[in-house]
Amino acid sequence: MNPFLEPYRVLGRVINDGAHLKIALSELGAGPHGRTVKISYGVFENYAYLGLCVDSVAERPPKPAVRLIMQISFYARLFLDMPPAVCVNEAVSLAKIVGKGGAAGFLNAALRAFDESRVRVPEGLDGLVVKSNFPRFAAEELVARYGARASEIMLARSAGVCVRFVRGEERYRALPQMQTPFAHAAIFPNFTRDEGYERGDYTFQSVGSIAICSVVDTCARLLDACAAPGGKSVLLAERCGEVTACDVHPHRVALIESYARRMHAENVRAICRDSTVFCAAWEGAFDGVLVDAPCSGLGTVSENPDLPLRKNEGGMSEIMALQARILDACARYVKAGGCLYYSTCSVLDGENDGAVGAFLERHGEFAVEGADCPLPHEKTAYGLQFLPDTAFGAGFYVAKLRRRP
Repeated sequence: MNPFLEPYRVLGRVINDGAHLKIALSELGAGPHGRTVKISYGVFENYAYLGLCVDSVAERPPKPAVRLIMQISFYARLFLDMPPAVCVNEAVSLAKIVGKGGAAGFLNAALRAFDESRVRVPEGLDGLVVKSNFPRFAAEELVARYGARASEIMLARSAGVCVRFVRGEERYRALPQMQTPFAHAAIFPNFTRDEGYERGDYTFQSVGSIAICSVVDTCARLLDACAAPGGKSVLLAERCGEVTACDVHPHRVALIESYARRMHAENVRAICRDSTVFCAAWEGAFDGVLVDAPCSGLGTVSENPDLPLRKNEGGMSEIMALQARILDACARYVKAGGCLYYSTCSVLDGENDGAVGAFLERHGEFAVEGADCPLPHEKTAYGLQFLPDTAFGAGFYVAKLRRRP
């Protein structure tokens, strides 16, 4: 099989159909897909730079399908050390396979003429956008807030896969790993899932997710308002008497149920509910409410390199309006003296302190309560900001707000 065909199909699902990369890869099913995974992630991690490579040999913008073939070929050549002649031949062959044979001559000539030394990466902010894969509007905000440190934040890479153990941790101690500040959670450069996963001996959970849970107080009744796929609900169920976990989509509620069942978390109750719509039966019913809000996700670019393709500044107002609606509804579920926790996987102020500040202006019955966490973070006006350059590649935020008695 042509080595570029499977990555071409996966990347096409993401670019043309709007699928998430992880979902597109999961659709491949069983089989050896290591090369496809590497190429797919690599193309998105270097998407802007590979675009410059295309522009360096194309007098006019090629059609999207041809452009993608070229980006795959350049990635294999520059990052996988595939011989240039092989990259050219496989790209031309792929074009014919996918019905773009009319571009074969152009591809052959352009790819053979490529000279990496002629690729011009811009200076300053434009160059940082190319290197980091962050949307320009987000890069501008981070540079304005963090100055020179912004490049370290934006260029930070995931430290690996974080595994949270419930039991049997000693079986894996010989594997290369990096310890986190959390007991029974370690980051592995490589970790192969085995039968222990199905037994519930361990689960995969981001270090940022574990950090957010560490801020939540032990309580009798907890609501996780935006819970899918269920990692936080299950971890918090170890410390809380009863956890109600909600999601608006039935198939995602099923994910929560499956997660809780695998991890033997019998005190997690999954419910299909739109958290923007107030439920009168829940008013004042919970000791704690966690709103892990839908967000831009721009704290997780290192783990989701396809994410910037779907994010633009124009869509941010809609995201922040949704966050406000969820907070306003869920605040009413917190009993007097209880806590509302707000979290995102974002590094943008408007979704974090900005959202909390606006909420407090609308809800004088809540006040900020100091929170702390062993994972390195920045203390903001209202919460904790975890940044990728110091938190194992994770960019998250959490604030703790207590309802006045």
